[in-house]
Amino acid sequence: MRKLIAQQKRAHIVEDDIPIVKDSYILVKTMYSAISAGTEVTILENSKDTGINMGYSAMGVVEECGSGITDVQKGDLVACYGAPYVHHQEYLLVPKTLYAKVPNHVKPQEASLAGLGAIAIHALRIADLQFGETAVVIGLGVLGQMIAKIANAAAYNVIACDLSKERTNMLDEPNIKSFTSIEEMENEIQHSTNGQGADAVLLCTSGKRSQLTHESLKWIRNKGKVVIVGDIEPDFPRNLMFAKEAQLFISRAGGPGRYDNVYEQHAIDYPYGFIRWTEGRNIAEYIRLVSEKRINVKPFITEEVDFSDAPGAYEELQNKQSTTLTKLINYNEQGVDLDGKRTGSNYRNWCDC
Repeated sequence: MRKLIAQQKRAHIVEDDIPIVKDSYILVKTMYSAISAGTEVTILENSKDTGINMGYSAMGVVEECGSGITDVQKGDLVACYGAPYVHHQEYLLVPKTLYAKVPNHVKPQEASLAGLGAIAIHALRIADLQFGETAVVIGLGVLGQMIAKIANAAAYNVIACDLSKERTNMLDEPNIKSFTSIEEMENEIQHSTNGQGADAVLLCTSGKRSQLTHESLKWIRNKGKVVIVGDIEPDFPRNLMFAKEAQLFISRAGGPGRYDNVYEQHAIDYPYGFIRWTEGRNIAEYIRLVSEKRINVKPFITEEVDFSDAPGAYEELQNKQSTTLTKLINYNEQGVDLDGKRTGSNYRNWCDC
């Protein structure tokens, strides 16, 4: 099989063996995987001689099920998330804790964003808001956009800001107030909260020693929360923190279970009554939101590249020649469009396992 790696600051396609299925795992033939532009370009820029696998969000067809798998069978569509099990490669070996079944009416492209969706959902869970409370989203890359949409679906009062007019226009959602000016956003926070401040600010940007970390403390209410989602330095002045007794959180990936070998590698789930929302359950929740049309992720899906052309797509992202939020890698010969129609006569059947 072919897979994509980062090596010497470039993306390369290399050959590898197809994984062998084992107990509590499924083998997935990949249909689409989503590029997380910010994270993966950083990996590329830092890559050296040793090849690094890239990618963490994908979907495909179940090729084979190991012992202990009861919720899916060969031919089912699944969304899956989480390195080192999910990468940009033609076959994936995924533990039962890191996938969710995809209903037939959900488009494959939408399902491939499940990893990003799980990260967005977990960030909002960390914020621990109740409906009607005010969430401010700073930075409208794909994660910021996803967080704003899900927060709006949960009936939060959502205020969003990004310096890019293109990105704020993309967030064309009823009831979401989006701005390209910090001053206008601050005025809206004051107006919509009667001067009390936001209940939570979610920082979905990147940068070291960013002034936004200081400013975010001014936007929250007393005992309000700041949640770091992006790669931003947590540099907060004590006097502002003390004055409001601010709560600071970092959102770690897709939810409880991430980086835990017991949960991931050994595929042992946490008890439902003790850990209600794991990363696997967040994947399933993203699929539910899309399935029930509670969120619309189609605006994110503007560029697809064939797997063989993926290195060139990364070159565009590195050289900032593309303003797209994410690119989808298509592993099918022709693929399907967002209406579910085949786009070429050579398209491989989803269930041709």
